[in-house]
Amino acid sequence: MGIVAGLDSSPDFTRIVVCDADTGTVLKQGYAPHPVEPAEGGGRPSDVDPQAWLLSLGEAAGGGLLEGVQAIGVSAQQNGLVPLDAQGNTVRPALVGSDKRAQVAAADIVDALGGREAWAQAVGCVPQAGQPVTKLRWLNRTEPDAARRTAFLMQAHDWLVWQLLGRPARRTTDRGGASGTGYWSAATGGYRPDLVELALGHQVGLPEVLGPSDAAGTTPEGLLISAGTGETMAAAFGLGVGLGDAVVSLGASGSVMAVHREALIDSSGMITSLADATGMHLPVVSTLNAVRALRGAAELLGLPDLESLSDLAMKSTPGSHGLVMLPYLEGERTPNLPHTAGMLAGLRRESMRPEHLARAAFEGMLCGLADALDVLRGRGVDVRRIFLLGKAAELTAVQAVAPALFGVQVVVPQPADYAAFGAARQAAWALGVSQGTLDPRTPPAWQGPVAQVREPGEELAMGQAVRQQYVAVREQAHPGAFRG
Repeated sequence: MGIVAGLDSSPDFTRIVVCDADTGTVLKQGYAPHPVEPAEGGGRPSDVDPQAWLLSLGEAAGGGLLEGVQAIGVSAQQNGLVPLDAQGNTVRPALVGSDKRAQVAAADIVDALGGREAWAQAVGCVPQAGQPVTKLRWLNRTEPDAARRTAFLMQAHDWLVWQLLGRPARRTTDRGGASGTGYWSAATGGYRPDLVELALGHQVGLPEVLGPSDAAGTTPEGLLISAGTGETMAAAFGLGVGLGDAVVSLGASGSVMAVHREALIDSSGMITSLADATGMHLPVVSTLNAVRALRGAAELLGLPDLESLSDLAMKSTPGSHGLVMLPYLEGERTPNLPHTAGMLAGLRRESMRPEHLARAAFEGMLCGLADALDVLRGRGVDVRRIFLLGKAAELTAVQAVAPALFGVQVVVPQPADYAAFGAARQAAWALGVSQGTLDPRTPPAWQGPVAQVREPGEELAMGQAVRQQYVAVREQAHPGAFRG
C-alpha cells in the first residue's frame, strides 16, 4: 500500500515513525522536544501555547522525513484542552495535564450533577482534576472573560489534525479522544452538551466524532490524515491489544485497562469507561500508588535506585516472611480511600530484614494493581494476557513477581513509542480503506512488539497465597472497601 507515518505529540516531545503500510516495519524516525519553558520550581507547565506543538512537529519532520508518505495518523497527550473563539483562535493557552488548580472545580462539578454515581451513569466516568470538563468549570470560575469568548472546544490531537488539514470548516475527533472529555458517553456514542453548559456556562461547538478507520480529510498536497486519537488509545493500538488482553502501566501511579466489547457503567466511579481506537471499549481502573511505593521503600532502606531495591528483594522469598505492605502512600483511589495512609503488617523478628521489606514493596504494589484488575474481572472482563508497561516493568523483581500474582501470562514489550506506532497503524487503516484494500472493520495485521514473555508456571499457587495474605490485611484494615 505504500508508506505511512505516525505522529505522537506527548507532553514533552514529538516523535514520528515512518512505517511500511503493509507490515508496520519502521523505516525512519524523527524526534524533537517541545519548546516549552518548565513551570516555576521545575516540572511541566499547566498552560501551553499549542503553537509549541506545531514547532516541535516541524522540527521532528525535518530533513525530508515525510517524503513519500501517503497518510499520517496523529496521537497526542490526553486532557489537553484547547478553547477556541468564533474565529478559530485560542482564547488562552491550552490547559494540559492533570491540573492541580482544578481540584476544587472537580469536587464542585461532581456535586453539581448530583454526585459520583450521576456522572458514572451520564458519561461513564467521574470527573478528575485533569479532565476537560473539569477544566471548563475552572475556566468559568477563574477566567470568566476567556470562558465567555470560548466558542469551540478541541483537544490536542483534534487541534493538530485540524492544523495539518489547513484549518478547514469541518473539525473532527475520534471516539477514544472524546471518551476522556467528561462530556461524551462511550455507552451511547454521543455528546452531552448539557454537561458542557453545566461546566462552562453556555453551549459551544464540538468536533464531529469519526469512526476508527475514517479519514479526517486530505491536505492540499493529497496527504491523507486519519482520525487521530489520544495517547492511551494509540499505544494500545500500537501494542496490538485485543479481547482477552489487559495493559498494566507502572508510573508513579498505576492503571489497568482492558479491551471489552461494551462500555461499563460503574456507580462506584472506580472504572473510567473509555473507547478504544478500533470500535471496542477500554475500561480503565487507576491506582494512586505504584512506583512511588517502590521509591519510598528505596529511600527508607537508603538505596540509590530501584535496581538496587529489586536486587535486594530477590534475596527474599514469596510472601516476604509474612511482611505485607499496603501501598496507600498518597491515599488511594482503588479502593476509594482518599484520606488513608499506607501500612506495614506482619512485623516479626524474623521478618524485620531489609530484603523482606524490599520484596513486600514489590508485592504490595503489584497486589494493589491486582485489586484494580479484579474490579474489571468482577464486571465480566476477560483477561488472559497482561502487557506490562513502564520503566519499572524491566526490573527483575517485577518480572519475577507479577505473573504469579496476576495469574496469567505477562508480556513486557521492548521500550518504544507505541503511541506513534499506533498512530501510524491507524493511518495505514484509513489509507487502505480509502484505496479499497482494507475492510473498515478490520485493522491492518502488523507485526507485534518485541517482548519478553513470562508465565505463572509453578509459582502460581504461591502467588495466590501471597495475594490472599495481602487481601486479608487489606480487609482487616479497611473492611468492605470494595463493596458498595
